[in-house]
Amino acid sequence: MPAARWMNLSIAAALLGGAVSVHAQAFPSRPVRFVVHFPPGGPTDFVGRALGQRLSETWKQPVVIENRPGAGGVIGVEMVLRSPPDGHTLLFGTSGSLALAPALSKLPYDVFTDLAPVTLVVINPQILVVHPSLPVRTVSELVKLARSKPGQINYASVGPGSPNHMGMELLKSMSGIDMVHIPYKGTTPAMTDVISGQVSLLFNSMPSVLPHVRSGRLRALAVGSAKRSPAAPDVPTVAETPGLQGFQYTTWYALLAPAATPKEVVNQINAESVRALSQPDMFELLASQGAEPAPTTPEGLAKFMRAEFEAWRRVIKVAKITLQ
Repeated sequence: MPAARWMNLSIAAALLGGAVSVHAQAFPSRPVRFVVHFPPGGPTDFVGRALGQRLSETWKQPVVIENRPGAGGVIGVEMVLRSPPDGHTLLFGTSGSLALAPALSKLPYDVFTDLAPVTLVVINPQILVVHPSLPVRTVSELVKLARSKPGQINYASVGPGSPNHMGMELLKSMSGIDMVHIPYKGTTPAMTDVISGQVSLLFNSMPSVLPHVRSGRLRALAVGSAKRSPAAPDVPTVAETPGLQGFQYTTWYALLAPAATPKEVVNQINAESVRALSQPDMFELLASQGAEPAPTTPEGLAKFMRAEFEAWRRVIKVAKITLQ
């Protein structure tokens, strides 16, 4: 990260910190929980633990990670909503639960009114990979091949409505190609079948994919972010492909609290999270996982979530996707 950006983040943290009232200085008075709606060991869990460790050093209180997977994030969100709105239980949410799920189905809560945005944490560029047996080395070649074989190339996802399912649907809709969706119940079985050649391609996160690209078991075509990723600087973006300018597919993680959490507490957590994410060694740690720190103000996260929701709702409408 450029030094200027660290400086800007530090200034933002200082300004936000100055707005925290004397009352909020009592926070936290006990351990803080980060509710992560994925199992231990994955990228979401890694980033949540990394941020939690930094905040525990600042707060002099433990930050406990509670992994509550299941139901597309609903279990974890509901756990947070049932907790006292005092900042001691926070949702470490993802694009899947905060933008895709609300666009796909009716939820027992409203993420825009029942949760208080705190900060965006990281953006995760996703990488499009193919089995080496597929005779393509660029997205342009993939599109050309798919147009010559409509409905004959299949792609994997970790389940209907998952981010990598929607990323491929976005690519299909923008390029006008027809490929077959093969859903799996998780990353491991999906990756296993792509590596074995049973399925031709998928979009997935950097930590899951890059080791297989480096070993030659998979071939990287492009990243879904608007700019190239520092974790794979030689891999072009999908948007560099003629006809696909403007393509953008990333996942992201964010920190949120119950809606009734006092504003001064939200501001304090925001300021201290921004400060933690602005540290050079934290940037390096997250970059090793392909994650790019992207802290915001609470208002910035609210605007970002709404924009992501609307963008995916348009993709879902065009692709005529419904969950059974």
